[in-house]
Amino acid sequence: MAKGGFRGMPGGNMGNLMAQAQKMQRQIELAQAEIKELRVTGTAGGGVVKATVGGDHKVYNIEIAREAIDPEDPEGLSDLIVAAVNQASEELEKVSNERMTAITGGVKMPF
Repeated sequence: MAKGGFRGMPGGNMGNLMAQAQKMQRQIELAQAEIKELRVTGTAGGGVVKATVGGDHKVYNIEIAREAIDPEDPEGLSDLIVAAVNQASEELEKVSNERMTAITGGVKMPF
């Protein structure tokens, strides 16, 4: 190895690379903290069931309109709740991926 850096790479470039990596790491940590605080709402049945999921993947709220409650069809209500939670989870994943891609430029990071 040549003095001051890798072959063909002056020593200053390695320092730049490390500084950029540290900056990206800080940005990722900030984005992860922001994502954890997110709240995303999914709906089902034309909006008669709403589910709010947080960036920490916890369900924070379920809203059910009266017209969604049919004592003769509890499975139908159950299906609507599951659909709303799944929609919120999918939206959360989309938003999370968009924020991370904006930082990493699409490079998959091991986190």
